[in-house]
Amino acid sequence: MREFLIKAYRFSSSWTGTVIIVLFLIFFVIQSFVIPSGSMKNTLLIGDFLFAQKFVYGVPIPKIPWIELPIVPDFNNNGHLIEGDKPERGDIVIFLYPKNPKVHYVKRCVAKGGDEIIYQDKHLYIHFKEGDEYIKRNYPPEKIKRISKQLWVDNPYMDRYSGIHYTPEAHENIFNILIKSYLYGEDGIDLNPIYAKELGGDTFDINGRAVNALYKRVEEGHYYMIGDNRDNSNDSRFWGSIPYSLVIGKPWFIYFSWDSEKSEVRWDRVATFVKDLEKRD
Repeated sequence: MREFLIKAYRFSSSWTGTVIIVLFLIFFVIQSFVIPSGSMKNTLLIGDFLFAQKFVYGVPIPKIPWIELPIVPDFNNNGHLIEGDKPERGDIVIFLYPKNPKVHYVKRCVAKGGDEIIYQDKHLYIHFKEGDEYIKRNYPPEKIKRISKQLWVDNPYMDRYSGIHYTPEAHENIFNILIKSYLYGEDGIDLNPIYAKELGGDTFDINGRAVNALYKRVEEGHYYMIGDNRDNSNDSRFWGSIPYSLVIGKPWFIYFSWDSEKSEVRWDRVATFVKDLEKRD
């Protein structure tokens, strides 16, 4: 045993051993990422450098960093060497952007296969696939609204996660942007226009039909990802839900944070677990 430990130490101390160990960690255990945009503000900020746990949702197909070149075939045809747990509602997830699988995105999973979504300005209503009784057992009456003969939960995650907010930055809210995309016949919108009389609010005329909300039923085996900074996020509302094959892992630990506007380190965020940043004060 002592001889084995000595050999292991010598191997790990060599250049070859160091490279192999680092690649093993990157491929299967943890990987470093930096947050490039404000879509998850105020939970994750631009300039947060973090480690992600890659084994939380199974073991993704190992890929060479930066060029995202797989080093083994996708034997299971699901993007993972070993299938594992799937993202749960409320999880922050790192995944591959469906329009460019070489780019990593990070958003919050707000719904999964079978769930239904109604989106209106400042309101994200979700009807969970478990049904009305599940909703009544798990959410207070003040967050529940009856729409089209079934129960929906209004902004179900805002009470649990402090970073979720609706604050447009230098443009109008995303709901109006999505509505105008339909008005002008633009592509690239995932939600469908509907009229829900129980919601009220502004009404728009789209091709002679009254519309005051947007609707989506999430496909089975898929996950709907929306940024916590909900009026400033390029997310599933534009390009759709993602399959399990694109799921990479979960943000774990911020090891450095740089505020480029102030040219200073955010020391209060360094050495912080992401789960601690999510807690509501």
